[in-house]
Amino acid sequence: MTRNLRVGIIGGGIGGLALAGTLIRRGIEVHLFERAPAFGEVGAGIQMTPNAVKVMRELGLWEETQCASFLPQSIVGRNWKTGREMFRTPLAEACPRLYGAEFFHIHRADLHRILLKLVPANAATLSAQCVSVSQTAMAATAQFADGKEFEADILIGADGIQSTVRKSLFGNEAPRFTGNMCWRMLIPFDKPQFGLVTPDSSFWLGPKGHVVTYYVSAGKAVNVVAIRETEAWVEESWNVPSNREELLAGYPGWHPNVLKLFSLAEHVFKWGLFDRDPMTTWTAGRIALLGDAAHPMLPFLSQGAAMAIEDGYVLGSVLADGADPVAALKRYERLRLPRTSRVQLESRKRGQTYHMESRIRQIFRDAAYRVKQMVNPHSSGLQAGWVYSYDAISEVRRTLP
Repeated sequence: MTRNLRVGIIGGGIGGLALAGTLIRRGIEVHLFERAPAFGEVGAGIQMTPNAVKVMRELGLWEETQCASFLPQSIVGRNWKTGREMFRTPLAEACPRLYGAEFFHIHRADLHRILLKLVPANAATLSAQCVSVSQTAMAATAQFADGKEFEADILIGADGIQSTVRKSLFGNEAPRFTGNMCWRMLIPFDKPQFGLVTPDSSFWLGPKGHVVTYYVSAGKAVNVVAIRETEAWVEESWNVPSNREELLAGYPGWHPNVLKLFSLAEHVFKWGLFDRDPMTTWTAGRIALLGDAAHPMLPFLSQGAAMAIEDGYVLGSVLADGADPVAALKRYERLRLPRTSRVQLESRKRGQTYHMESRIRQIFRDAAYRVKQMVNPHSSGLQAGWVYSYDAISEVRRTLP
């Protein structure tokens, strides 16, 4: 009698949960290991673009996602000082028609909670710090700090940019500090304040920095991400405390609405933005990487969580469909690596476009935005239609053996 496939997942973030949920729905034995003592994603807002929403719908989680989210009207580019609108990309009505799903704003903790519902409590171990992985021709093994081991047919490293699994497979090359730091804050409101923050995903573009604002939690809070170029190294962490005074000092002369929003922040955190060059391979035998462990990227296309969700669904589907799990890992890599590599590189380019310091270059950029806007609003601004139109479900079906 042939034993069912057994998969171990190192990391209980969004990508790890998306993979676990996909596998469990297909009847695959899964065990997930999370180093934290409790589940509960830190962080603030996530832009759930249509490519990710399609996967949530396929996993049976669309209604819960919709209820916990805010539906933005548009992506809007604004001048950092005057507030002048440079581009407007319609979302609310356009995305289902153009891309097959909605564009939602959701709190990271809400998304994590929704995905966690797919994973039974007995399929996860908390306070489990993976220290290394190894393999033979027949199995892969994870070793943990408490001396315990877990053996599986397949091991997946979904353990973030500082991935232990990646280090075990490909060496301990440090991620690259990009010269950008980021403040984040979540500002609660009793009801939406559209005079201060419009019901959009607003990109305030300025010299050496930009600010993104949008509603989450069904409009009960505003997520703010403020990115600034800096020569100083900033720790890669979501939890370095900052304060509104430091934040305000980083944006002198910016639009009054931006500064007003900053002044309302009670809890401010900062972190450094790190990334890596695209890899040539994510897999080694019976072990593979997923999400930020494989392809950490800058947030300028808002695709970190979406790529992890796509990864999880595609990997889970090919493992469930394929008789040979090692071949399935290579198929996953062939499907995902070209796409995520392009998103990594395009995200870097957006940072250069957003942060132009030269006034002449800004004028040419803004003029290009306006011309493209007149021709087709979805060809201006972020120019991310190629990202949103991707359908992971159709892609997997198209390549069925």
